[in-house]
Amino acid sequence: MRLDGHALSARSIRERARLIAYVPQNHAATFAFSVESVVLMGRTAHGNLFSRPTAKDREVAAAALERFGIAPLAERPCTMISGGERQLVLLARALAQEPQFIVLDEPTASLDFGNQGKVMREVRALAISGHGVLFTTHDPNQALRLADRAYLLRNGERIAEGKADAVLKPTNLEALYDAPIRMLTDRATGQCGFLPA
Repeated sequence: MRLDGHALSARSIRERARLIAYVPQNHAATFAFSVESVVLMGRTAHGNLFSRPTAKDREVAAAALERFGIAPLAERPCTMISGGERQLVLLARALAQEPQFIVLDEPTASLDFGNQGKVMREVRALAISGHGVLFTTHDPNQALRLADRAYLLRNGERIAEGKADAVLKPTNLEALYDAPIRMLTDRATGQCGFLPA
């Protein structure tokens, strides 16, 4: 894997941490760290494991909490917030890392419909603000609405790749999911969506 023409494996762990943030599919909080503490953990890429957060670290973390609308949760334990709120905390932690790229593994898995929308709006906002964003999803509708490019992968084999609106077509999705797919178009808005047939 190469980044800016250089092998990613040739970069130090610290360099990689400053370039790329990762948001897991889900995170079961084991310890009752405060929301603010979890977001501050993203700052370790700029210090070391044993250094105390600096004033700048706290400022960056506070800005990330504000951006995702979770500043009121700062003192709450991560074990005492909803799954959607926890996913926003993980996004804020990634943003506090100040990376160039953010990788998200199914960022809306196990979230209710409302929180799915909230998380995906924030993911798109990250891309609009200049971050490189790579996310995995099993929902072609999310990819169609939010992605610029799509890469369809089944059993380790590439089915299609390219501009999302060109790649996300019923024939490609039927090959991907091994199931019939219907494409629906809203007459009023022209927006498309997919359903299993």
